[in-house]
Amino acid sequence: MWTLLAFCSAALLGVYDVCKKKSLHANAVIPVLLLNTLFSSLIFLPFILLSAGGVLSADSLFYVERVGWSVHRLVFFKSLLVLSSWMLGYFAIKHLPLTLVGPVNATRPVLVLLGALVFFSEKLNLYQWIGVSLTIFSFFLLSRSGRKEGIDFRQNKWVLFLVLATLLGSASGLFDKYMIHSSGISPMVVQSWYNIYQLAEMLMVLIFLWLPHRQKTTPFVWRWTIPLISVFICAADFAYFYALSCDGALIAVVSMIRRGSVIVSFGFGALLFHEKNLRNKAVDLGFVLLGMVFLFLGGRQ
Repeated sequence: MWTLLAFCSAALLGVYDVCKKKSLHANAVIPVLLLNTLFSSLIFLPFILLSAGGVLSADSLFYVERVGWSVHRLVFFKSLLVLSSWMLGYFAIKHLPLTLVGPVNATRPVLVLLGALVFFSEKLNLYQWIGVSLTIFSFFLLSRSGRKEGIDFRQNKWVLFLVLATLLGSASGLFDKYMIHSSGISPMVVQSWYNIYQLAEMLMVLIFLWLPHRQKTTPFVWRWTIPLISVFICAADFAYFYALSCDGALIAVVSMIRRGSVIVSFGFGALLFHEKNLRNKAVDLGFVLLGMVFLFLGGRQ
């Protein structure tokens, strides 16, 4: 069951990336991200209120239980990790080709796997080590493909943003396992409240960082793909959190399957955005996917 949920999350996440790219084209990043957190909060706020009012029972899939500050503190920290990753990632996806961003994001399972090795004492078998090696090699290939488009991985700040976003996203994935498995926190509590906290944090960013300088930056333009960002990320995260809550779910395998979203985003990058150098990038992506296959096989051992 948890593997099926992980695949559903991957498909939804791929469409989410496409909506982000479309929304951010020649657009201001911070207002788009603020609206993303606003719409995501509006999706989950009714569940919080209905649960508090007794309309939703405790056995409902959408029930949000009341928790104390000790739990809210963890969820708040989770919101900071996710928002930092999103902000860096939004700037990166605005300025870099989607067919490059997707494969780099797909390396997150390796970082999660290595993190699980360090923090949760999960041991890597031969298949998993092969998957890690192939993914590292694919990153080298991606840097070569990027240079053909004038993108130097060592000097381009948007690549640095993308790498930092990937690292923070991986840290968030490890923290999810700690909250849901080790601390027993409900997935609905995590997803509902971290969206609320993110909205408050983004309001501060908008007021103090964007509004004073908005005349000097890219103007904001409304697009109907902006609310779709929230719809697809909420659906993708809902499937992801419940995959993690299932008995026997492995964070490394769930994260690996979830990164299969790169196939969707890569396809749209080629068909919808007409991006360049697709043949070389397809080879690079092939190594990423092959690495994911070995990670999957290793997770079944």
